[in-house]
Amino acid sequence: MPGQGGPTSEIYRFDDIVVDAGAHTVLRAGQPQTIEPKAFSVLLVLLRHKGELVARDDLLDEVWGHRHVTPGVLTRVIAQLRHVLGDDSQHPRYIQTQHALGYRFIGLPRRDSDYPDTSVNALGESEPAETIVAVRQSVPASLKLAANEPHPPNGGLGPEHDRRHDDRHHPQLVSEQVESRGVRRIMANLLGWGGLLALLTALAIWMAQRAQPARAAEASIAVLPFTSLSENKSDGYFADGLTVEMHDALAGVPGLKVIAAPQSGGVKQGDAKALGAQLGVATLLDASVRREGARVRINARLTDARTGFTLWTQSYDRETSDVFGLQSEIANEVVQSLLGVLPSDGQALARRLAPTRNIAAYDAYLKGRQQLQERVGDANPDSAINYFRGALAIDPGFARAQAGICRAEITRFEAARDATAFDRAQTACKRASGMDPSLREVSLALGELHRTRGEYDQAIEHYTHALEDPSLRADAYLGLAQLASAQGRNPLATDYFERARKLRPRDPLVFRERGYHLYTSGDVAGAIESYRTAAALQPGDYRTWYALGGLYQVKGDNVQASAAFERSLQIKPNYPALSNLGTLKFDSGAYAEAADLYRHAVELDPSDFRLWGNIGDALSAASVDPVEAQEYYREAALRAERYLKIRPDDAQGFAQLAWYSANLGDKTKARDMQGKAEALATERGEVALWGAQTMAVLDDAEAAREQMAKARAEGIPQQRIESIPVLRRLLGEVASVPKPSTKQ
Repeated sequence: MPGQGGPTSEIYRFDDIVVDAGAHTVLRAGQPQTIEPKAFSVLLVLLRHKGELVARDDLLDEVWGHRHVTPGVLTRVIAQLRHVLGDDSQHPRYIQTQHALGYRFIGLPRRDSDYPDTSVNALGESEPAETIVAVRQSVPASLKLAANEPHPPNGGLGPEHDRRHDDRHHPQLVSEQVESRGVRRIMANLLGWGGLLALLTALAIWMAQRAQPARAAEASIAVLPFTSLSENKSDGYFADGLTVEMHDALAGVPGLKVIAAPQSGGVKQGDAKALGAQLGVATLLDASVRREGARVRINARLTDARTGFTLWTQSYDRETSDVFGLQSEIANEVVQSLLGVLPSDGQALARRLAPTRNIAAYDAYLKGRQQLQERVGDANPDSAINYFRGALAIDPGFARAQAGICRAEITRFEAARDATAFDRAQTACKRASGMDPSLREVSLALGELHRTRGEYDQAIEHYTHALEDPSLRADAYLGLAQLASAQGRNPLATDYFERARKLRPRDPLVFRERGYHLYTSGDVAGAIESYRTAAALQPGDYRTWYALGGLYQVKGDNVQASAAFERSLQIKPNYPALSNLGTLKFDSGAYAEAADLYRHAVELDPSDFRLWGNIGDALSAASVDPVEAQEYYREAALRAERYLKIRPDDAQGFAQLAWYSANLGDKTKARDMQGKAEALATERGEVALWGAQTMAVLDDAEAAREQMAKARAEGIPQQRIESIPVLRRLLGEVASVPKPSTKQ
């Protein structure tokens, strides 16, 4: 392979520059220079043919094998070489360009072996310097000391020395003084039998390390969030959208490991190593985006996470309408730098970055995608749907926008138990499939659609198709994990969650979904820990805080629950946090205040049937007009029935419907719904707690006590059980019922 060299390969010197083929390094004035592998290979070809014109096609053939590589890539590499060598394209000292033909190295390099020497070897015989150079370069770089480097007290290497990186990044070259008489004596002593054995052993280890393939480590990248520098602060969606699009496009390149990093802002030289180690990648891509009127300027940078050095940086200034070509150009630069050649189907990369040819439709799509992104604290599926519809109004064939509507409606359905949202999701998914059935975003949306229906086989089929697109694998694994969780297959669910986490190691969504799985499995402590991790990763997400508060509430820690709900409401007014705060008031006996909070939650979003049932509970417990309470129970039951027709695997939903039915006097239906909830065998603690209330209303005291025992066995605190009026009466604790507070 060109430029790979070996332990005895050539060294070239010209002016203050040293090129060592074996160590794969370039030193300028004694300082290591950052250089891409392909650029180094081009430099070696030119040095080996010094003074000769090397045709452009010959360079492409020898270094890249001419596989899907454009001449523009060679132009970029030559520009990097000039930067490394301090050369000037207008007045070259080293690399001369023959336009449309090729390049010629015009400097005066000398190879160490070109100049004979009469140095004395260890046997007292004269030998050419070439032999000494060979021996010198055979010593592993980790065993060498620079001429001006002080020796550690123990005569060895310091404890902080990392030998694995020396020969790749910072080789300590022996100075020209190695030919001095003192150093020759050291070399003579080393070549004694014991020293020779040690030297050969070290050489064998070094050669074995160098022989290990570095391709996998080099071909990995984290795409950091692009920073918006636009004066319009609301323009951040554009940079966010380009980040996601770039990640997804690169994720589809065979042989390239791609990680999405949720940290905001760019990467500094000082923290590149730590971030690379944390994410398990060798390179980092970050960029700044400035959009002004009809123009967009992007400054992109690729950083070596092992050294903190910049591999390349480039500025792009284009018309906004050319943003697709701009993205493709940046992606090509990354792929060329990390893999050397474009994937066999280079057009696929361009197609991924140009889902529509209409920039206005693309702009609306990016806005919708930002609103739908689970990583955004103020995600708004309704707003996302409006933007996606706007994109489709401009480009009716924009399949990814149509798939986005499907996923946004499913998100709304799952969050608010809104049955009409599911109907709209079905329509959107059908349209998206008709536009482009091969689009894997459509497969992912269909997988989620069938998952919410409890249609496991169909969901698995579509999720499996979505796995074919590397950019969608994390989401597909999350969907498969939720399926396994709903089926009670906890080890399988855990495995899928872990696969998703490895693909998105710092994505709070993964930890939130895993936390919900642990909660439904009865592991409240584990669920709290998972949600706490999500909150640490994304402290500005109101959803994480209200869910965490709900878990503290289930655990019986009302102080932390209240603090989490307040934190959620400070970030954004939302009905789940208001509803859960209402439940805290309810548990303390402040039923009127609870009813007010529940009503306020309904004003924010009336879709969730649970809110209507909560109001009925508060009115019933406060002993107000029973007819009014029944009106709320009736509304809750109607909405719950519509929801459960779509989501027949929601055990707690059936248990809640049983409770509403009992309060409406339908005993048969109440027992039937409770039986369905128990048959699903998930969320056992919550199902048992609802069952105890239902049986108490049905005047089946024995069954109610059995359900309370099940709830305790599943980890429901006694405090929660005693806070429910019908159960407290059953336990004979009417006298201890707290009076409603007028001060809270």
